[in-house]
Amino acid sequence: MRPTVTPRQMQTIFDVHQYPLSDAERARLEDNLDGLTRMVEHFPVADLHIMIERNARSNEVSVKLTLILPGNTLVTNDRDPVLSAAFERGLNALSDLVQGYKAKLDGQDERTKLEKGTAHDVRPTRDIDLSAVERAVTAGDYAAFRAALLPFEDAIEAKAGRWVQRFPQHEARIGKDVKMSDVTENIFLTAFDQYEHRPDGLPLSEWLGNLIDPAVKALMTRTAEELENINLTRSAMSAAQQIGPG
Repeated sequence: MRPTVTPRQMQTIFDVHQYPLSDAERARLEDNLDGLTRMVEHFPVADLHIMIERNARSNEVSVKLTLILPGNTLVTNDRDPVLSAAFERGLNALSDLVQGYKAKLDGQDERTKLEKGTAHDVRPTRDIDLSAVERAVTAGDYAAFRAALLPFEDAIEAKAGRWVQRFPQHEARIGKDVKMSDVTENIFLTAFDQYEHRPDGLPLSEWLGNLIDPAVKALMTRTAEELENINLTRSAMSAAQQIGPG
């Protein structure tokens, strides 16, 4: 099939081989590009090449997304028996690549922001009892650990919310299959699991802030597994509260 170009702000070229792509199906794929289009709207050049090809032997559909930006070309590949599934995963991966590329161009990583004094610090609403935190970790008591770090909760949730807003594909899921409270809880669970490996001399607030990125990414990419752990932890904490102290 001859490549076709869609008249959008981000020029999009479809190159389809051995697959009966209907106009309606192509329109649905184009509708999913709105988030990516917003992400690249300030680039002087943004060309997206979408190659779709069916493998006759496996009956899978291969999707290759190539985004040409000034100074860089970003590429993702995926395949699935269902075109929309392969396209969605490839698009999510491409959006992450774009966000990373924009962060490098802007030079607005957390270290730069801290140097400029413009970072949104993760500050507790009152002083933290570090001895209580460490006792909870030693005892393997997540409920006590969570209670000791409760003064950080509002700041963690606010900063995590800003992180999510950077990724349209993740932000669209909040309130649907993922709640903001799940995001916050996963950050504290990550902190509990990794506390013993916290670098000496690194302030607790900075360390917690550094955990937001990997914790949220884990929740968004391994959602079922992470939510199961979160819900099991919540159930255990609820049961302990009902039983009360022995």
